[in-house]
Amino acid sequence: MAEIIHSKKALAVNPLKVSQTIGASLAFLGLNRSLPLMHGSQGCTAFGKVFFVRHFREPIPLQTTAMDQVSTIMGADENIIEALRTLSEKSQPDVIGLVTTGLSETQGTDIHRSVREFRAAFPEFAHVAVVPVNTPDYVGCLESGYALAIESLIETLVPESQCAGKRPKQVNVLASAMLTPGDIEAIKEWIEIFGLRPVVVPDIADSLDGHLVEAEYSALTIGGTPRSEIEIMGESTATLVVGPSLYKAANLLKTRTGVPDYRFEGLMGLDDCDAFTQALAEISGKPVPEKIERQRAQLQDAMVDSHFMTGFARVALAADPDLLGMQTRFLLGMGAEIVSAVSPHRHESLAGLAIEKVIVGDLEDLEIAARAADAQLVIANSHAVETARRLGLPLFRAGFPQYDYVGGYARTWVGYRGSRQTLFDLANLMLSQHHELEPYRSIYWDESRNESNKGEHAREHHVIASTAAGLVH
Repeated sequence: MAEIIHSKKALAVNPLKVSQTIGASLAFLGLNRSLPLMHGSQGCTAFGKVFFVRHFREPIPLQTTAMDQVSTIMGADENIIEALRTLSEKSQPDVIGLVTTGLSETQGTDIHRSVREFRAAFPEFAHVAVVPVNTPDYVGCLESGYALAIESLIETLVPESQCAGKRPKQVNVLASAMLTPGDIEAIKEWIEIFGLRPVVVPDIADSLDGHLVEAEYSALTIGGTPRSEIEIMGESTATLVVGPSLYKAANLLKTRTGVPDYRFEGLMGLDDCDAFTQALAEISGKPVPEKIERQRAQLQDAMVDSHFMTGFARVALAADPDLLGMQTRFLLGMGAEIVSAVSPHRHESLAGLAIEKVIVGDLEDLEIAARAADAQLVIANSHAVETARRLGLPLFRAGFPQYDYVGGYARTWVGYRGSRQTLFDLANLMLSQHHELEPYRSIYWDESRNESNKGEHAREHHVIASTAAGLVH
């Protein structure tokens, strides 16, 4: 059991966390023909858009209610209603994700009332789903805001029903914020090889995987989970929940639909991957395919090949709770030591980790603990570049954002193959830190005598070589 320690500093010296508003917007970016709408100032939205564009290196559809000084003081309900009307009329999205910011939350706005007023004033837009989410950015982190958006999405779009199992080959997947587009793609392939059809919510692998499209510009998301798929989640035979942050959303979905669920804290390493594979075999009623068996054997071989490098490696780790937990279990399973673990937000799942403590703080807390424990490697997002430089350690980038590393958003971490590649990368980073020891020289070593001996050896070598040449001739 890990002890959870809250940093007592008056401010974040080197911030680690990304706001809840960004997390909720990310969830809506994984839906098809969707549009996140931030209720706040233009600066709030511009800041979030920069984060997304630098990480995914793609154009990101994101809108704002454009609160100004007057509406901030006098009330901004009209901004919400007018923004919803304009977007519904011009862009005609299937889903609008209405998320709050620190500014609107401090003002005390009631977005649920504003949505009701919009419905009453403009019934012609009843076909446009509006999903309101309260995401103050002064609490929580990206992961918690993402989870709140999934909960609101289920409450708004999934009808109450008792049709579980009506579609025996369909399974729901609630995908945590820690999963990359590459991870989602791997999970879908994993499920499909058992003959099942996954409905992933949200599916950022289909919308944010970096593919080119013919359209020069789109005001809405292209790809992702269709609204129609979300509405039939109650007819699936099972729900696969990846990440403890989505357990509350899983409870809500199960209550509304009665669909049984299988829960996984992560999908890295043998134990996690075996549990997921066994669940798929149980749901499908099919044996484990040979392809999966081979991938498992490849991971086992990689564990043998890399254990000299990963065993007892001292790692400093900073990430949101779900990712921190998955990486910690994986690293401990490979024999590494977590000498510093920092999360920007407290979640009950952190207490169950098999490490001494988890600090709820920032990257300065990570740096201090890592230096004190003589860490050998840092795992964190791109905000930790300067931290790793000051520590003189390599940085293994994981999480959001990764703005200085091309393709980081698309990396596959999960599954047997993802775990295998992560092992190789970890081993290579550890090897890059290895330096040969300088030869020992006694304090009594006589350098001049050594030079004399070298000359004597050279003369002896010349005599022997000359004698040998004479014998040949």
